[in-house]
Amino acid sequence: MPLLSFLKKREVKRRPREDLPPEVKRAAEILKGVADPETGVNIVDEGLVYGLTVEGDSVQVFLLMARSTPECHFCRMLAINVQRKILRDIIALLREGGFNRIEVYNELGLLLEKWGDNYGSGN
Repeated sequence: MPLLSFLKKREVKRRPREDLPPEVKRAAEILKGVADPETGVNIVDEGLVYGLTVEGDSVQVFLLMARSTPECHFCRMLAINVQRKILRDIIALLREGGFNRIEVYNELGLLLEKWGDNYGSGN
């Protein structure tokens, strides 16, 4: 039994906003394919995605990735590994969805990951 399996059963059902532009809705639907490895709940329904900006084939994703126990070194390592997995999945799914420039930011506005055109090596 995974450590946080009790969170898996609590699925948050949010009604989609009706006023979102179609391209933002499309990006949000793509991001529903990214699951938090600790809970198994997708990052949109879990509330980790708090912002999306879409312009053509470019997307900026804003995540809430705060640690619940910053003093715990083991927790910090787990959080880093979970964050890396989520970032890899975000980039992969948005690439498959046709986005050619992807930027992912944390709650402080710091760039966590980027991929695509105009980034030199593409990563």
